[in-house]
Amino acid sequence: MASFGTPGKLSGLILRMGQCSFAAASIGVMVSAPGFFNSSAFCYLIASMGLQVLWSFGLACLDFHALRSKRNLQNPVLVSLFVVGDWVTAILSLAAACSSAGVTVLYSRDLGYCRSPQIPCSQFQASILLAFVSWFLLAISSHVTFWLLAAV
Repeated sequence: MASFGTPGKLSGLILRMGQCSFAAASIGVMVSAPGFFNSSAFCYLIASMGLQVLWSFGLACLDFHALRSKRNLQNPVLVSLFVVGDWVTAILSLAAACSSAGVTVLYSRDLGYCRSPQIPCSQFQASILLAFVSWFLLAISSHVTFWLLAAV
């Protein structure tokens, strides 16, 4: 089975690099926003995206090694590890992005904090958007590895 995003294939490497890049960009934008540490949801987003960067980068390196050495990564033990890691990371990333989005909506619509120039709501929103894009790419990988596990 050689579907899009399969571990050890070029499409899998591209997905992992996209996940890693968008998660790192989300961290960078959030950390550059002054006052992000006042909300635990934003700190959780940074921690979750940090975990996603590490996980995705590690698997991207494994995909790169498999492509260079022409190795097959589709054995049941490895695929099981990919499935568990992808699903745990995806759930944590989605929870962090949703909670951060909730805080941003609270700041902008309910409390009116975004009218103040001291609260960089546009940076918070950009960071959360990048986190959702990273999660979407991880969701694709999660589904592919889940179905791959059933086929192996």
